Amino acid sequence: MSWLLGRGYAAPSAMKLVGDRYQLAVRQRMAVQRSACPDEARAVREARRAGVAGVLDRPLWIDGYNVLTTVEVALGGGVILAARDGTYRDIASMHGTYRKVEETVKALELLGRPATVRAAGEWVWFLDRPVSNSGRLRRLMEEMAAQHGWRWRVELVDDPDHVLGASGEIVATADSVVLDRCQRWFNLAREVIDTEVPHARIVPMAETTEAPPPAELESPATAGT
Repeated sequence: MSWLLGRGYAAPSAMKLVGDRYQLAVRQRMAVQRSACPDEARAVREARRAGVAGVLDRPLWIDGYNVLTTVEVALGGGVILAARDGTYRDIASMHGTYRKVEETVKALELLGRPATVRAAGEWVWFLDRPVSNSGRLRRLMEEMAAQHGWRWRVELVDDPDHVLGASGEIVATADSVVLDRCQRWFNLAREVIDTEVPHARIVPMAETTEAPPPAELESPATAGT
C-alpha cells in the first residue's frame, strides 16, 4: 500500500488493489489504509517530529478528538495500530457524534500525568464544533484542568485540521493531513500509551524489511483493474 501511494496511486485505488489481492476484510483494509504512507511522507514527518525535550516550556496545540479517542481505545483494550510513520492510530471512527465512555476520565487523567505536561507551556485543545457533545466534553476538560492545576485551554472550532495545519506551534496529532501541513508535531498519544498503558494491544503495522511489490502492481496503469 505504501509503495503504491509513493508511485502516484490514489488511496482508494491502492486500497482496492491491495485489499483484493490479499482478500482483506473491511476492518483489515481500514487498518492497512490508516497505517500506510509513502516513503517521502514518512521522511518529512520524521524530520518535523519534536521529541519530549522539544515541547518543554512551549505551547502545545492538540488535535483533541484524535489524541483523546486513541488513548480511550488503548485503555479499553481495543486495537492500536503502530503505523509506518511512528504514530499510534485506532480503527474506531466518529460519525459526527462523540460519546463519553468509561475510559474518558481516565484517559484525560493520563494525558495530564506525564512530565511533559508539568514542564510544557499551555496546552490548547481543539475540538470539532460540529461534533455533537463537544461542548460537554469541553466543560469536563475545563473542570478537570481546574481541579488538577493543568494549564489547559479548550477551544471549539469548525475545522481543527485547518487551524492545526496552519499553526506555527507544535501540534499533537496522528492525523496524516495535519502531519503533512504543520511545521512541527509531537507524538503525544504514543508517548502517553507507551508510558501509562503497558497492556495496550499494539499491532505493529510498519514493515521491517522492504520487499518488492508483485509484478502486476508495478504500474499505476493497472489501478482499478
